[in-house]
Amino acid sequence: MTTNALVARYSDLALTGPLGSFDAYLDRVTRIPVLAREDEQALARRLRDHGDVAAARALVLSHLRFVVHIARGYAGYGLPIGDLVQEGNIGLMKAVKRFDPDMGVRLVSFAVYWIRAEIHEYVLRNWRLVKVATTKAQRKLFFNLRRMKKGLGWLSADETAAVAKDLGVTTSEVTEMEQRLAARDLSFDPVSLESEDDESYSPATYLPAADADPAIQAENEEWESDSHTRLTQALEGLDPRSRDILSSRWMGNDAKATLHDLAEKYGVSAERIRQLEANAIKKLRGVMVETA
Repeated sequence: MTTNALVARYSDLALTGPLGSFDAYLDRVTRIPVLAREDEQALARRLRDHGDVAAARALVLSHLRFVVHIARGYAGYGLPIGDLVQEGNIGLMKAVKRFDPDMGVRLVSFAVYWIRAEIHEYVLRNWRLVKVATTKAQRKLFFNLRRMKKGLGWLSADETAAVAKDLGVTTSEVTEMEQRLAARDLSFDPVSLESEDDESYSPATYLPAADADPAIQAENEEWESDSHTRLTQALEGLDPRSRDILSSRWMGNDAKATLHDLAEKYGVSAERIRQLEANAIKKLRGVMVETA
């Protein structure tokens, strides 16, 4: 079959439109024929030499079934298989773009790395809210440790040492990654409780309050009591009119009296009331400082 015929053949294969489910997608991609080695080489050269998008499309479509096969190997991470396949397809497209037909290998062998890399990145981004692996070494350890663990229990000292030797890391790194794998995401803020019997294990529940220290509480209470006592004594040293002005202006629970209200009450000007108020505050401040 000529290259033009191959391109035309795969151009008629459409995956557009609603597929309904992953099973429908799988049924569609398994019907797409696999390319022979010679056809694959011809399409790859057409893409490399001429930038033919139709040739790239044919290469991608013919390898979608392999992406599904690889993605199924990551089903144990609790992520939707459709999303895993989608990320793997991105890796496949990157591989097609970089594939050199003169390398002497099939595209599927070259694309495995790119498909797995995209799926790995997706798993690490979405498996937990908090990333469990950030460096290249941690990512390698993350996937290999899950694969090498035979059960859900903790590794023994001998098993930890064996895993560390096989992966070329220290035992402490294996233990740390095992702890990360065993941990679970936990909301920092407490969740709403359906009944009083429910308990909240959110970290925010166990944070100490700003005034939880008994020593600080006692200090604050003593300071407030001392300040109240000194203020009361300072007010008693004022003349009745000045004390009434301050009380009406600043210490009442009701609306504060205005300068004009007090001026009318005492038969003086509002400016005189302001002067009396300022002098009274000055005397209070001086007494408070002396008794401190």
